[in-house]
Amino acid sequence: MKQKLAGTVAAFAMMAGAQGALAAEELTVAYFLEWPMPFQYAKAMGTYEKELGVKVNWVSFDTGTAMSAAMASGDVQIAVSQGVPPFVVAASAGQDIQIVDVAVSYSENDNCVVAERHEIDKDSAGELAGKKVAVPLGTAAHYGFLSQMNHFGVDVGGLDVVDMAPAEGAAALAQGSVDMACGWGGALRRMKEHGNTLLTGAEKEALGILVFDVTSAPADFVAEEGELLAKFLKVTAEANTMWNAGGDGAAKMLPVIAKDAGMDEADTAATIATFAFPGVDEQLGGKWLGGGAQSFMKGVADIFVGAGSIDAALDSYEAAVNTGPLTAAKGM
Repeated sequence: MKQKLAGTVAAFAMMAGAQGALAAEELTVAYFLEWPMPFQYAKAMGTYEKELGVKVNWVSFDTGTAMSAAMASGDVQIAVSQGVPPFVVAASAGQDIQIVDVAVSYSENDNCVVAERHEIDKDSAGELAGKKVAVPLGTAAHYGFLSQMNHFGVDVGGLDVVDMAPAEGAAALAQGSVDMACGWGGALRRMKEHGNTLLTGAEKEALGILVFDVTSAPADFVAEEGELLAKFLKVTAEANTMWNAGGDGAAKMLPVIAKDAGMDEADTAATIATFAFPGVDEQLGGKWLGGGAQSFMKGVADIFVGAGSIDAALDSYEAAVNTGPLTAAKGM
């Protein structure tokens, strides 16, 4: 597991200086399929292009680590809903990327599922010793997995941990080729058809295992295209506000979001019901970008170091957060 993640970290470090200047007429944005969010309504309606005045290319990814690599190579300028752990892995490796907003909080929609045949729950978690686990390394699910195993006193070194994207992990769990799989979104929903979680979202939060995604971008892009980024965040914030207001507006958005996410409406409604989309003022407050996120990232990095997944953490992650564009978006 360490060798695999170390290779990813090395790749980030090598590509960290590769980000090129943005062609003013075009923007490439990373996002996830089967991960329904309000911004997808604006995406589908062409609002981003209209408000930004540039062509926006949307590219779907399987993991946040792949998003980091794409930003490092210069192929992607903005990543929407990147998990904090993959962001931390990249930043810890020296990649100069920054968090510019809090995309979504979802403690109920990122977890690990134990195969039903084992009948293991939180009271018998020790029986996981020696089992084979599918984990997307360097992601929020990886952090949650390490935190839960630490809580239950299960030695990760005694587990057979296999690096798999959530969709692959769900398939492996269904086939019986792994004993536990970790992931999020549609993949997590499919995992639950073949097993059970050890802890609920609320139980994880009580242990300090937060789960939230961010919008991130290369630091040089943030510096050079701050106004463009602020406009992007403004459109996103307006879509979140429309969704959070509920009523006819949200009802109008749901089928559009579902289609863009590659899901049916029922699954979309069930998934998005487990999400929270904080407003701009809340994001800029102490719980999130006003200090909480920076402290949380340091905690994530320290856990990864302790597990041998990364070699070292930064002394501070203050520089990895830039509230300038979001503050500007608020004033637009």
